[in-house]
Amino acid sequence: MTLVPVEAEKKIDEIIARYPVRRSALLPVLWVVQRHVGYLPDEALAWVADKLGLTFMDVATTVSFYTMFTRRPLGRYHIQVCTNVSCLLGGCEEIEAHLKKKLGIGFGETTPDGRFTLSEVECIGACSWAPAMQINFDFHHHLTPEKVDRILDALP
Repeated sequence: MTLVPVEAEKKIDEIIARYPVRRSALLPVLWVVQRHVGYLPDEALAWVADKLGLTFMDVATTVSFYTMFTRRPLGRYHIQVCTNVSCLLGGCEEIEAHLKKKLGIGFGETTPDGRFTLSEVECIGACSWAPAMQINFDFHHHLTPEKVDRILDALP
């Protein structure tokens, strides 16, 4: 398969060898594939299923459960806004509205230039610092619209 480069497949084989049961390697294998492909299209899920001796549906349902996996290409910066209870009480609705207006997109959308993808997530484990968001995998907390502007303006 050309979708997964040889060096990534070697890493995947090393990961699988760490587990007594192949299916236990599912999450780290998906992570490696997503890092190399950029997202997890059907072709990648089928490849992972074959590699681990699982069904396509086993892999697809796992991918759909975890927000760290994506089934479509994302923008250069993936902004994930937490909308769970703590962030809701802390004002995430204001942050959400500000981001949607500033970027001109809604949740699940990518800006036309491919720079930003905006997503809603249930919890990023930053309840004490609400409202919070992640950009790629960097946390940003105690957000205000002004702070969001400074964060976005500082991105290269």
